[in-house]
Amino acid sequence: MNKGLIGLLLFLVFLGCNNSKKSSYVMIDDKNSTKEQEHRGKKLMEINCYVCHSPSASENDRIGPPMIAIKKRYISNTTTKEEFVNAIQAFIKNPTTENAKMFGAVRRFGVMPKTPFPDKTIQQITSYMFEFDIEQPEWFENHFNKKRGRGLKNNKGNQKQQAQNNFENLPYKERGLKYALTTKAVLGKNLMGTIQKKGTLEALTFCNEKAYPLTDSMSVVYNAAIKRVSDKPRNYNNQANADELTYIKTFKKEIANGQEPKPIVNDLNTKVQIYYPIITNTMCLQCHGKPNEHIQPRILKSLAELYPNDKAIGYDINQVRGLWSVTFDK
Repeated sequence: MNKGLIGLLLFLVFLGCNNSKKSSYVMIDDKNSTKEQEHRGKKLMEINCYVCHSPSASENDRIGPPMIAIKKRYISNTTTKEEFVNAIQAFIKNPTTENAKMFGAVRRFGVMPKTPFPDKTIQQITSYMFEFDIEQPEWFENHFNKKRGRGLKNNKGNQKQQAQNNFENLPYKERGLKYALTTKAVLGKNLMGTIQKKGTLEALTFCNEKAYPLTDSMSVVYNAAIKRVSDKPRNYNNQANADELTYIKTFKKEIANGQEPKPIVNDLNTKVQIYYPIITNTMCLQCHGKPNEHIQPRILKSLAELYPNDKAIGYDINQVRGLWSVTFDK
């Protein structure tokens, strides 16, 4: 398996942990209908798993296999729903190389960290995965067929991948979002590697020293100004301006109302500005949650040393922590 059936993370720099008083995972009411629970399972998967297993990440820039790959590996023609749920539960409770079924993913991404997800949350996610078709990347079908020795006779998969990476041909809204999400993937990949190999404490040093240079390098790659801003910044340089504060309020309202946030586009004379929210997930709380409830004392101490004026704490899951701001020429 991989390093994050349970989305680890990162807003990449941005990700969470255990909660002794209040669960940091979204839970579902038992009174809801089965259909609604399946739908909620989809939302749980997006919130908790997509940091590492997003279907929108490119094949080369991923930090874990897509959820569709996990589904296909764990489900055969004879697998029952109960068997599928139990198999995922078992691995999450004891993620080791010996217990893994996705050997290629383990070789590439490493074994996912052990994360204390409630059984019910995993049950809802896996129930949704088993019962419904789930989103898959454009490149996945070709990749899946090749892995099974049924490589496609044409190059349609590669053509799709090339089209996917040719962001300049996309509409402004999609183009700006791709720039932001690709940058997020690069940061996440590096941060996840640090967490996996050296732990959360060392990841704070990574964020402090490497996040800005990596973001700047992606700005050079795309010839765009890419940055992260917040109404509660950890670093003062990430303070949102007046317009950005207004957009943050807009996104917070949408999230609170259960709406899916869409990028905000400012079409200027010669440039385009795109804004998209940074949403907290389970792993964000490890460094951005509530002190002594989500954030361990030793992490709090390190945060105080690195960021004396830190405001970026006190969050719970599925909250707006800030914005991606992307500006590029028309």
